[in-house]
Amino acid sequence: MKKLIYIVLSLMFLVACKQQPKQEIVQKELSIAQRIANAHGFNNWQDVSKIQFTFNNKRSWIWEPKTDAVTLLTEKDTLSYNRKSVDSLSLKADRGFINDKFWLLIPFQLVWDKSALISTQGVEKAPISGVSMNKITLTYPNEGGYTPGDAYDIYYGDDFIIQEWVFRKGNQTKPSLINTFENYKSYNGIWLASDHKRKNSEWNLTLSNISIILDSKN
Repeated sequence: MKKLIYIVLSLMFLVACKQQPKQEIVQKELSIAQRIANAHGFNNWQDVSKIQFTFNNKRSWIWEPKTDAVTLLTEKDTLSYNRKSVDSLSLKADRGFINDKFWLLIPFQLVWDKSALISTQGVEKAPISGVSMNKITLTYPNEGGYTPGDAYDIYYGDDFIIQEWVFRKGNQTKPSLINTFENYKSYNGIWLASDHKRKNSEWNLTLSNISIILDSKN
């Protein structure tokens, strides 16, 4: 009788275990885009209330990402608009903003630009330094956006920090521009490059007067 009771209890225990939901936590592997973004401080972006920067000493921007309010400042004029309602008056400014923001925040654009295709990771010699680096290619669709069909070959180290890129207009084979990402600094936990140089040239596209304000710093 005791043996029978033991068997019954054992069967009940097994059934209960099968019915109990598993508590295992499955760790989702991060994509290359997410790893690059995280290496540049993307985890802190959620706290950013305002970002300011000057593009190549030509024009300055103030962007409030939570509301998408944008202000353009030049020597001649100041224009404020919201990206949620771009009209004929703000269209030209918005084109400039998207271009300039792309230079500054390309590590985050990899995550934000859902329509773009990102290749699998490879390893190639970077075109300027000649050092073997990780490489992915970012390709935009042929329709939509301000510069449809463009492609970017992005070179980065094992730390996932971007070091060089090749811009290919319209995804053509011949490079349209090749430059470095240099002079990295941390702005409230956001890691950004402010200098972009060509090989054997004095050319340098600069991003200056960078300021990132967090919600907690207001």
